[in-house]
Amino acid sequence: MGMLQSIKMALRSIRSNKLRAVLTMLGIIIGVSSVIVLVSIAQGSAKNVTSQINQLGTNLLTVNTYSTDIELTEDKISKLSEIDGVKAVAPVVSGRVYVKKERTSSQITLTGTNGAYSDVRDAKVSQGRFITDLDVEYRQKIVVLGSDTATTFFGASNPIGQYIQVSGTSFKVVGVLASKGSSLGQSGDNVVIVPLSTGQRLVGSTTISTVYLQGKSEDQMDFVMNEVKMSLASMYPGKSDYYGVTNQQDVMDTMSSVSDTMTMMLGGIASISLLVGGIGIMNIMLVSVSERTKEIGIRKAIGAKRRDVLLQFLIEAVVLSSMGGVIGILFGLGLGKVVSSLMSLSISYSPTVILSSFLFSLVVGVVFGVFPANKASKLNPIQALRYQ
Repeated sequence: MGMLQSIKMALRSIRSNKLRAVLTMLGIIIGVSSVIVLVSIAQGSAKNVTSQINQLGTNLLTVNTYSTDIELTEDKISKLSEIDGVKAVAPVVSGRVYVKKERTSSQITLTGTNGAYSDVRDAKVSQGRFITDLDVEYRQKIVVLGSDTATTFFGASNPIGQYIQVSGTSFKVVGVLASKGSSLGQSGDNVVIVPLSTGQRLVGSTTISTVYLQGKSEDQMDFVMNEVKMSLASMYPGKSDYYGVTNQQDVMDTMSSVSDTMTMMLGGIASISLLVGGIGIMNIMLVSVSERTKEIGIRKAIGAKRRDVLLQFLIEAVVLSSMGGVIGILFGLGLGKVVSSLMSLSISYSPTVILSSFLFSLVVGVVFGVFPANKASKLNPIQALRYQ
């Protein structure tokens, strides 16, 4: 008997017991759709976190001090900028200030920095201009607003050239940042940026505890990081616990490792449903063998070989699992979109995951269909014909 004829017989047998076939496939459908939805959510979350980290800037190193015993002075920052492989340096002071315009007031995050900050932190300007080094040198009372801050105080009107009160002092708005959204739980749009010298006066401190360094090339970042550490060690001998250097790529690698582990765990949990579905297929196929014992006896009596019977029941199991796999894929894709809309989650479908889940469902059909098929093929034709 040919393969095509075996498939036709398998489909005929499934059609004759539609409800039982649907219930048998249900475990496979749930398993495949669960794998697709859970893994897609995990991968979407991972991509979202990676995107947020990338928004912090490209080829980024961050130097932080944790004690007042050491201070990042202008001379020391200048030495860091001279390290081979460093493209730009942006020192930062920050704090919370009250911003007011007419009757609208709010407490906003203030960042005092220099002109390089725009490139180092990938802070694009949608209107006007960014701070320049001349603004820092002459302590200009100018401000660049985050997109949310601009909307809060100026609505739909153009804020460029208008004035706003920052901690009771009038500042001229020279630019508005393009929206960056939230990054690692913090909004990058609800900020005001002023020249470094002006920011130091507003926060009441000249201490710089954070410096961002941009590398010239991603390939050189490990080298640059080591050079920065060596430079800081010479500046502050014996005080390595008082400062830290963070490589953005290290953060991304750590997050990637965590997300990969979560993806594997969620995929493993969902795959258990597929195994349960496989047990359901084996159970139904065993029932089918018992019900069709006489049919098997007749086929063997008229010349069917053991291989033909084995193939017929094995194909039935594979057809059930493959149909369940296809329906599970469609259901998983649809359910993923619904979950994404209702829960505002990022979903990232992977063709590899979809194909793997389908192939796994086929393997389940083969593995759990072998035992019933083998049992059917070993039936003695005379005893099968006498079976009541």
